Amino acid sequence: MLILLFSYHLKVFLEQSVRELLRRYRFLLLAVALLLATVILYSYNLRQKTATTFFERAVITFASPFLHSVDHVVDFANGTWNDYLWLVNTRQRNLILTQENQKLRAQLQQVKEISLQNVRLRKLLAFVDDLDLPALPAQVIGEDASNWARTIIIDKGTDAGLVNGLPVVAAQGVVGRIIKIAPNSSRVLLITDASSAVAALIQRTRTRGVARGRGDDLSIEYALRNADINVGDLLVTSGMGGIFPKGLPLGRIKLVKTDQFGLFQQVQATPTVDFSHLEEVMVIVGENP
Repeated sequence: MLILLFSYHLKVFLEQSVRELLRRYRFLLLAVALLLATVILYSYNLRQKTATTFFERAVITFASPFLHSVDHVVDFANGTWNDYLWLVNTRQRNLILTQENQKLRAQLQQVKEISLQNVRLRKLLAFVDDLDLPALPAQVIGEDASNWARTIIIDKGTDAGLVNGLPVVAAQGVVGRIIKIAPNSSRVLLITDASSAVAALIQRTRTRGVARGRGDDLSIEYALRNADINVGDLLVTSGMGGIFPKGLPLGRIKLVKTDQFGLFQQVQATPTVDFSHLEEVMVIVGENP
């Protein structure tokens, strides 16, 4: 009984709803029905006839604005959707291209760094080849440029066969000598350290002296008062002392001064090696057999 009563009320409600919709939108529904009927009739006649009648022309004239509006709406929707997808794809491609660009830039920097390192190593090997002495390459991994010491640390030690006292050189000239050593590293005393002294001579005139460190440059001690020394002369190792081979560049003379009294001249030189940009060195491990 309850089910029948519920079904009856639902039927009444649906009928009232349908009548209300038809009453409220009867003109719109009538216009849509007429338009659809007209279009269907026009399509049927178009397939059956080759000539256009007055009725067909009237249908075309009446439906044309509506069809144009529908076409514009559809085109706008398609364009908006396609543009959105295009923008999304473009953003994704831009992100991918940006990542690839950054990766290629990093690889280019690595290649450039390797190329510069190869140039330095070629110069260093050419310098050692001219010496005709056995040598071991090493990388500079640390430095101490305080007011108390001028030293660097290299990445080779006793495991590579190094010992204290071995000379260290670069492509531009003498760097220093090993003073402390560990299995995988060594500390090198630079020639600019105040405690460093190297037997030297002026290459042009063979005038002898001792090159001693002054922090950033060298002073040449025991250069006789009447010795022929000019600014720009090359200072090289004399080979005396048993540490550095003969003829290695030490520095360029930058100051020559003679006091009114005294046996020796005051001579200063700029090292040929730029210690602030030193990255690779060679350790001379011994004389040729």
